[in-house]
This record gives sequence, structure tokens and C-alpha cells, in this order.
Amino acid sequence: YYRGVPVAVTLLPKMQVETVVSKVPVQDVIEAAKKALYTGHIGDGKIFVYTVDNVIKVRTGEEGYDALQDEIIAD
Repeated sequence: YYRGVPVAVTLLPKMQVETVVSKVPVQDVIEAAKKALYTGHIGDGKIFVYTVDNVIKVRTGEEGYDALQDEIIAD
């Protein structure tokens, strides 16, 4: 409602993807994302690029690049 009058609002579905890049050139990832996301219509999205100072894996205490590596544990 806006000032007592019903208003129909049509919103585009939203999605957020967060990616941390450590070994691949960032510009390559940006270009791949732009190519995959482009439709030419309103709502194609935005890409935000910023620096991550550090990452810490809470379970192991590992930091930096090592914290980004997943270890597969066989049963």
C-alpha cells in the first residue's frame, strides 16, 4: 500500500554469490562471470571486487592460502 492505495510491486529474483580468488588472476574470474551472467536485460547484476586481508579456518586455525584449501578425508 502507498497512501492507502494498493500498489503492485514486481521485483526481480535476487541471488548473491561470493567468491574468494587466490591463485587465478582476478580479471580472468571477472571476465568469466560477466560472460556467464550477461543477458542484456535489466537485472544482469553487479560485480563487486575488494581485497580480503586474511582468512582464518576456525576449526584448524589455518590462515591465508592454507585456510582456503579443503582436505578430503576418506572413510
